[in-house]
Amino acid sequence: MRVGVADYGMNVWDGGCYDTEERLICLKEIGYDGIERLEAVSADQAIYKAARFRRLGLDFATCRGPNPEVTLQWTAALGKAYVWVSAAAREFSDFCRQANIQAAACRRWGIRAGLHNHLGTPVETQEQLEAFLEACPECGLILDTAHLAAAGGDPEEIVRRYAERLTAIHLKDWITLREEVGLESWTQRGRFCELGAGNIALDNAAVLRALRQVGYDGWIFVEQDTHLQDPLTDLAVSREYIRQAGV
Repeated sequence: MRVGVADYGMNVWDGGCYDTEERLICLKEIGYDGIERLEAVSADQAIYKAARFRRLGLDFATCRGPNPEVTLQWTAALGKAYVWVSAAAREFSDFCRQANIQAAACRRWGIRAGLHNHLGTPVETQEQLEAFLEACPECGLILDTAHLAAAGGDPEEIVRRYAERLTAIHLKDWITLREEVGLESWTQRGRFCELGAGNIALDNAAVLRALRQVGYDGWIFVEQDTHLQDPLTDLAVSREYIRQAGV
């Protein structure tokens, strides 16, 4: 397994990414192998960024271009395995229909569409996730442990039951701050935090053990959407948590 960072939370803290190379160097110094997504607005920029990753001895898992079709093409051309499901529909059946259309397009390019389960979307609970995987058999799963656990789901069970569908893992933790607030207002209910600091009994070490036991050998990405201090400090804590879990 390779361990990287899904760097959305770094962008929130910094206000954006202003120096990709400096970010990559800093992440490498604390033990990460890369970031999840190469983002570019032109083919020339995508090639340049991919070369820069290689020069630094780092890697990425997927691409995001200026539109969905280009995203698929660049991801395939750069030898990566998946893109995120980008369905925009809010109603579950329409969401699945759009995901299946995208999955078919991905198949034609030799890659896979992976669903990122997420609070506030048509796929947030475990029941919804299982229904999605049944309705969209060509889609993989970018399993987000804290989004699922915060919605009452069991990430370890999902790993064991759907091992063949796992495309990537977002490893994260969650602190519930206001239990009286429902999932429909999840951003007021709590926040994400460094691994091991949550209060919902999410055992990410058990998830990592399950991943090894089912033979998963893909990317694991630490993602902390909300930082209250320098993200590198939080990410170093999370990397040590993963080391202690044997990865």
